[in-house]
Amino acid sequence: MSSKVKKPLKPGRDLLSAPGFFRRLAAQLYDIFLLVAVLFVATALLLPFTTGEAVSDQQLIIYRIYLVIISFFFYGWFWTHGGQTLGLRAWKIKVLTLDQKPLGWTQTLLRFTTAIASWGFFGLGFLWILVDKNRRGWHDHLSKTALFFDPQKK
Repeated sequence: MSSKVKKPLKPGRDLLSAPGFFRRLAAQLYDIFLLVAVLFVATALLLPFTTGEAVSDQQLIIYRIYLVIISFFFYGWFWTHGGQTLGLRAWKIKVLTLDQKPLGWTQTLLRFTTAIASWGFFGLGFLWILVDKNRRGWHDHLSKTALFFDPQKK
């Protein structure tokens, strides 16, 4: 009768601890590459409606809103279906509510819009992770969400 003994996680790598600044930044970098590809496809879908031409000055604001909506659904789908984007999965991070439950669409919208504000103030909302004792940014606090390590089974 041999039973598998689970190795304890390294300190700071359990579900209750928050990932650090550089791990979050690396996950965001992964996600940006994927998001840019999605936005290219979303733009290509518009080409038949613009006769293959670039977006005109009159259409620019609508085009930008369209890209923000696509971005929201990109993040929103991942956050509401498992709490992990590709970048978060690669870095073994999960976004959940403070009581470690999956996000709903309302909370996803709040997190997405406040994350834009966090980056919009010269990244200060994101840099707040460096001084916050729980390693949470403005968007984490405002949306009542947090990033947690995801101890995946091998």
